[in-house]
Amino acid sequence: MAGTMLQAASCFRRRASRVEVNQCVYALWNCDGLEDISRVRDLSSSGLFIESPIEKNLDAPIKLHFLADEGQIRAAAVVRHVRPGEGMGLKLTAINAEDSLRLASLIRRLEHGPEVGHARPAA
Repeated sequence: MAGTMLQAASCFRRRASRVEVNQCVYALWNCDGLEDISRVRDLSSSGLFIESPIEKNLDAPIKLHFLADEGQIRAAAVVRHVRPGEGMGLKLTAINAEDSLRLASLIRRLEHGPEVGHARPAA
């Protein structure tokens, strides 16, 4: 029971607030040789929640590749909490500078709508 309480509490100690993902954003992820693609439910500069029926152990390392209009975004993460039948909360542990800029652009687009960062067609 104590492990469950710690697991649940960890989602309330975020470094950055998450933005709900209402658009189709997916991440290809790899953990222990298993590869899958999952919908991203919420996202921040420090973590995300992916929808997946697959459950991984807490602190399991995960490699992420976001599928987004902003371009290639690769990151390393660890599992911070698991919601059985729903998905996993992941904490980002490493991302290079260029991918970090693209992640920030993706977050801005999700916060403010699709017009941010994208050119509008001429009238």
